[in-house]
Amino acid sequence: MAESEPVTVVVPVGEKRGCPEDEKDDAPSKKPKFESDHENGGPPQQDEMDEPEGDASDGEEDGDTFANMMKHGLTELDVGILKYVSDHEGFSGVLKERYSDFVVHEINKNGKIVHLDDLSVPAEAEEAQEPEQQPKECDLLTEEQKKQLGELQLFKNKEGNVSIEVLDDSKEKRTLVHKAIKNQFPGLETKTEEREGRKFIVAYHAAGKKALAEVKTTTAPRKHFWPKNRGSFCHFVLYKENKDTMDAINVLSKFLRLRPNMFSYMGTKDKRAITVQEIAVLKITAERLAHLNKCLMNLKLGNFCYKNHPLKLGELQGNHFTVVIRNITGTDEQVDQAMKSLKQTGFINYYGMQRFGTTAVPTHHVGRAILKNDWNEVMDLILKPRPGAEKEFLVRCREEWAKTQDPEAALKKLPNKRCVEGQLLRGLSMYGKKNIVTAFGLIPRNNRLMYIHSYQSRVWNTMVSRRIEAFGLKAVKGDLVLKGTMAHVLSAEEAENQSIHNIVMPLPGFDVIYPTHHIGEGYRELLTADGLDIDNMRHKVKDYSLAGAYRRIIIRPADVSWEVINYDDPRVSLVHSDFEKLENKPAPVFNKEGKYRALRMEFSLPPSTYATMAIREVLKLDTSIKKQTQLNTTWFN
Repeated sequence: MAESEPVTVVVPVGEKRGCPEDEKDDAPSKKPKFESDHENGGPPQQDEMDEPEGDASDGEEDGDTFANMMKHGLTELDVGILKYVSDHEGFSGVLKERYSDFVVHEINKNGKIVHLDDLSVPAEAEEAQEPEQQPKECDLLTEEQKKQLGELQLFKNKEGNVSIEVLDDSKEKRTLVHKAIKNQFPGLETKTEEREGRKFIVAYHAAGKKALAEVKTTTAPRKHFWPKNRGSFCHFVLYKENKDTMDAINVLSKFLRLRPNMFSYMGTKDKRAITVQEIAVLKITAERLAHLNKCLMNLKLGNFCYKNHPLKLGELQGNHFTVVIRNITGTDEQVDQAMKSLKQTGFINYYGMQRFGTTAVPTHHVGRAILKNDWNEVMDLILKPRPGAEKEFLVRCREEWAKTQDPEAALKKLPNKRCVEGQLLRGLSMYGKKNIVTAFGLIPRNNRLMYIHSYQSRVWNTMVSRRIEAFGLKAVKGDLVLKGTMAHVLSAEEAENQSIHNIVMPLPGFDVIYPTHHIGEGYRELLTADGLDIDNMRHKVKDYSLAGAYRRIIIRPADVSWEVINYDDPRVSLVHSDFEKLENKPAPVFNKEGKYRALRMEFSLPPSTYATMAIREVLKLDTSIKKQTQLNTTWFN
């Protein structure tokens, strides 16, 4: 998610910003597999990065319900996050009190930090007109019609429509009016109706509830004239607030009447944040994209250019973070000591809490059951009733399943069938309870793999904690490093000249080697205790066979800077966003003294690393939602 979801907060505070409408001896060697995760900009392990289970609606929970749910959530101890590398005294603070306290800018493959700083359309897009002479679009619609269409486009009276009579009726004239409406008012659909011998073009909102049933977003995009000398892909910068990457792309897809897979990107970014990243789309003009800025909420598009290639997952070099931690208790001296340690030494490259889910049934438990080929347990873990507050329809669904074991009856309790529970129940109703493997296959592949990757991550965290406990920050005989494309076991002599920042540890799999000191044997013991054979990580279902990968154990952030700021109004943003700069809004001004103190830090991380783990090293505070919820609740009270 940026780390695709560095979410660690809890009692959300309402906030509107930005868009005006709403507001990762000879020792044996092995070719390494580098992990490629969604966190901090790698490929997503979940579709839309929903919570792995139970997230069947979009509404946020109120503070009390969320706090009750989190009483049964995980803590860092549960997933092997145990150690720190620094010896400074920790202090408390509130992370993500507001989504604008967490700002992520993608670092593209050229090493440049991506910013939204230009909303204009490139000249070549304006010149690329169809060769035949046609009336200008602006001449086809009256000012009153434009006003009505504009109101319809801006989500006012979604279920309504605007009827435009075509007086000089001809197919060519109607085609021009259809095109004018769709180009000038993206998101609106049109159709021709005949009433009492007169022809009308009726415009309606593609996002309306009735219209959604009629508009098929899976149809191929209409062919438009596309100059041969223009790149086939329009690259643009997507600025978004409090919305995850896939949600944003789904919104753009509906407005442009495209399939979501027409868009490409280098990594997903988290929802509860302000994020800026590059997106590419096939054969859509910058002009059409720029039009969307009139009606998009919490999204802005800009920095348009044309290229001959799409973007690929994992191409990015990382992400740059600006993080505000409010209400800190540490002295200026403590803060400086903590930040200097982060800059000079770094942090343990743990997989963050978001990797393991937020409900009472952790994702790595499901992953372990999949790897053990225990499909009844997989079904049970996902569908059985669980402690802690949940959305009412999920509680009813689970109770129905526990009582009747009838997938169709349980499915009827869900208003949204796209959640994991709904997809599994649909599979069970189609294929029966004796064919759970096939039924489970109805869940999107990324979501299914997320479970087993979660199990690998818990093993990695646990073994790295043991490695730090046993040997500290010194390279030792038996550690692993990467030499070119090969993993290599260090001799005692080699270890003397190696930095801890080069040491890697494996995620378990059939295509990795393990450290030759006692930590390597610990992998075998841990997997054996979980009922798995480390020498046989291939699965009957090919998708669930684990090749393994290597991951650096210590990460040192780049571009680290920080300041302690004082402020009086907790509702005020403490970061100057790209959109605010475009709007010429003034940067926040800080007092020498204030009612509250906050730490504002900036740093850059490579892909597949978690910003929350860097923050944890600074605060020496449990970053689990369970602990953060308790902290926030106490502070707000």
